[in-house]
Amino acid sequence: MPTIIPIPAFSDNYIWLLRQGSRAAVVDPGDAAPVIAHLRREGIELAAIVATHHHGDHVGGIRDLLSQWRVPVFGPAGEDIPGRTDALREGDAFELPDVGVSMSVLDIPGHTSGHIACFGSGLLFSGDTLFAAGCGRLFEGTPAQMLASLDKLAALPGETRVYCGHEYTTSNLRFAQAVEPGNERLAARLSREQQKLDRGEATLPSTIAEERLTNPFLRTGEASIQAAASRHANRPLPDRVAVFAEIRAWKNSFR
Repeated sequence: MPTIIPIPAFSDNYIWLLRQGSRAAVVDPGDAAPVIAHLRREGIELAAIVATHHHGDHVGGIRDLLSQWRVPVFGPAGEDIPGRTDALREGDAFELPDVGVSMSVLDIPGHTSGHIACFGSGLLFSGDTLFAAGCGRLFEGTPAQMLASLDKLAALPGETRVYCGHEYTTSNLRFAQAVEPGNERLAARLSREQQKLDRGEATLPSTIAEERLTNPFLRTGEASIQAAASRHANRPLPDRVAVFAEIRAWKNSFR
């Protein structure tokens, strides 16, 4: 198994580097500079690039990396990915060269229309669809699409480690507490994750099992979440899609 290293970028992005010996792949390199600095410092050669979706903070560094390393670029078939060599859609599988990881592809539209997740060897790279204790905004998809995508990820094995695109965990947990104040696991998780940040560590990876217990967007079937969403909407909500849409809108304005 490779060593997985978070490379911070911008204000809160993570670029994920999967290292096996002197070779490495990177996932969602929005900025080439910190990747190049890490590779040079560690004496590593780039072997592959993976993109989960087309947003600039996830693909903006690809062309600069390709100017120095001729490597395959794996990305969603339904989106415009710079330098993409391998167009991926659900049901596809690919191997990261020289890194020793085989990945399966899941289509998870919602944040963007062609967003994919990559899953294999107990690892999930979820981009901006599933966050630790949260989910992405709906820029190009519908609530029904996003809920179906999250359900698909929630069905993965509980021990699956979740590597998402941003360090949003503590703010997401504070929102989760507003939605589900009776969930005692939330305070414990918030304390634990804040301690990681205080030590200068990433809060990630999470696990699917932990997300099922503490992520309100994976818990729309729970009575406590449904009641909170209905109270916020000031009306009964007919189904899980409506519950999801209400708490996503609530999160958009939460401070």
